[in-house]
Amino acid sequence: MPERMLTIEEFNELLKHWNGEKIKISKHELDDVDTTFLQLDSVSYRTKTRRMDEYQPMHTLSLNGQGEITLEAGGSQPLPDASYEIPLEDTTLYRYDDGTTFTLVTERGTYTIEIMGNNT
Repeated sequence: MPERMLTIEEFNELLKHWNGEKIKISKHELDDVDTTFLQLDSVSYRTKTRRMDEYQPMHTLSLNGQGEITLEAGGSQPLPDASYEIPLEDTTLYRYDDGTTFTLVTERGTYTIEIMGNNT
């Protein structure tokens, strides 16, 4: 399946089908690269109309479930909360590739969400 651009509504609908699956989230922000593995229980969104500064996102995607962050030095540690948050903007681009990968491109960075399956 070739890569295609999505609306936020299409992205949300497709991502909901991944509930119950193990996913890998890679964040590329400037020179910082983080990898998180998460057992996805649900997807939710939050809108914050009162922000302290422009760095705080107006919209946030929450990938809810238990997970762990892979450390650069090796090993891993549990997520501090049972969710992984991605800041969303009105200009966020949503891409879907080959049925197993979403890419979200924001002004801050690029987030890749890959389905790993339950047996990985």
